[in-house]
Amino acid sequence: MRIASFTHKGLKKLYLDDNSRGVPPETADKLRKMFAWLDDMETPDELLSLTAWKPRMLKGDRHETWSLSVTRNRRLTFRIDIREAQIVDVNLEDYH
Repeated sequence: MRIASFTHKGLKKLYLDDNSRGVPPETADKLRKMFAWLDDMETPDELLSLTAWKPRMLKGDRHETWSLSVTRNRRLTFRIDIREAQIVDVNLEDYH
C-alpha cells in the first residue's frame, strides 16, 4: 500500500524528503522503518504480525484508525482505505 496523506507535517517531510527536523530525533529511524514496512504491506492483516510495534485498531469514534507504538508515549496512527489500497491521515500522537 502506498502512503497517500499525512496529518502531521513533520512525518510528511520525513517520508517525502527524508528530512527529520519535524519529528523527535529519537523516533526518526524507527519511523523510517515503519514507513518502509507500510509501503510494502499488501493487506491490513499483515499489521497483526508486527507484535513489537503493538498494532491495534482504536475504538470508539476512531474505530477505523490503526495505531503502532513508536515510543512509550508516541503512536503512529493512520487509516487504511481498502478500496484505494492506500494509507491516509498518518499522524504522530502523544498519548500522555
